[in-house]
Amino acid sequence: MGFKCGIVGLPNVGKSTLFNALTQTASAASENYPFCTIEPNIGQVPVPDARLHKIAKIAKSAKAIETRLMFVDIAGLVRGASKGEGLGNKFLGNIREVDAIIHVLRCFEDEDVTHVEKQISPTSDAGTVETELMLSDLERLERKKQALIKRVRGNDKEARAALPVVDGLIALLAAGKPGGFFQPKDADEKRIVKNLQLLTTKPVLYVANVGEQDAAAGNAYSRQVQDMAKANGAGAVVISAAIEAEIALMARAEQKEFLEAIGLTETGLSKVIRAGHKLLDLITFFTAGPKAARSWTVRKGAKAPKAAGVIHGDFEKGFIRAETISYPDYAALGGEQGARDAGKMRLEGKDYVVQDGDVIHFRFAN
Repeated sequence: MGFKCGIVGLPNVGKSTLFNALTQTASAASENYPFCTIEPNIGQVPVPDARLHKIAKIAKSAKAIETRLMFVDIAGLVRGASKGEGLGNKFLGNIREVDAIIHVLRCFEDEDVTHVEKQISPTSDAGTVETELMLSDLERLERKKQALIKRVRGNDKEARAALPVVDGLIALLAAGKPGGFFQPKDADEKRIVKNLQLLTTKPVLYVANVGEQDAAAGNAYSRQVQDMAKANGAGAVVISAAIEAEIALMARAEQKEFLEAIGLTETGLSKVIRAGHKLLDLITFFTAGPKAARSWTVRKGAKAPKAAGVIHGDFEKGFIRAETISYPDYAALGGEQGARDAGKMRLEGKDYVVQDGDVIHFRFAN
């Protein structure tokens, strides 16, 4: 469906190392100097979900195919980006094109890896990036306000409704608060905010990139990041990008042994991918058959025809009904036939809102 998470941060914080590990490739060069990543690299990453493999086993599917999420590795930002410093204009333009921001923060000490600000302070680094995003949004809104004022003079109803929203956002940003703190009073205001395409209204996940020795328990720096995330209403994940890059090159059996040896139950990448999925307000539904069991992604609140359309446009156009089983029932009752026999298969129509974990067979007219 094209949902994109943009990996951002200052230079040399581990963005490209994380991206390489996520995509299990070396397509994004990881070098110890700023602006190594110039054009954004894009990778599609499978979303891990143990439910899919359970469904595949029950349905005796030949294979399991996971839904995917796109990650974009974006050039490092420096102070003054909103005024075009470094690769500022390119950086800000690339962020505007993603749906959510994965903000990587350096939480490790290493004399061999230079820091653009000459000190390790993840909260300060976060402030640098967020200030540039706010300044960019403020400039954009000031231009928008002048255009709206002209339209209001011409009795434009849409402009009249948008102007107070823009004023509210300007006041918020001027006070040092991101646009995401703005509370729309109704659906119309929510639509207006969305159409403004502001950088600071995008959901954020902070990734505290720690050294290898702190991968399991984190450190003082990562705890600062977690506290900051909580205060900002954002998510936070602690990982060691260096370890993740190493694990990504191992066979699955080796990965498990390695993780156990360092006190981890799963990779940090799995946490990042799932958190990115949640960040975008996405849910997962499943289909299962002898050829394949698959997980699919839709936004929370999507109705059955929209979910059918994710599989194929013709399914949405010719939608008749959705034969639906909740995952707990599917797993507990041994699959479709067991659920059907127990009366746990539901016939849902066009107004049904798909729930996370639904196992669905769509009926449609050709």
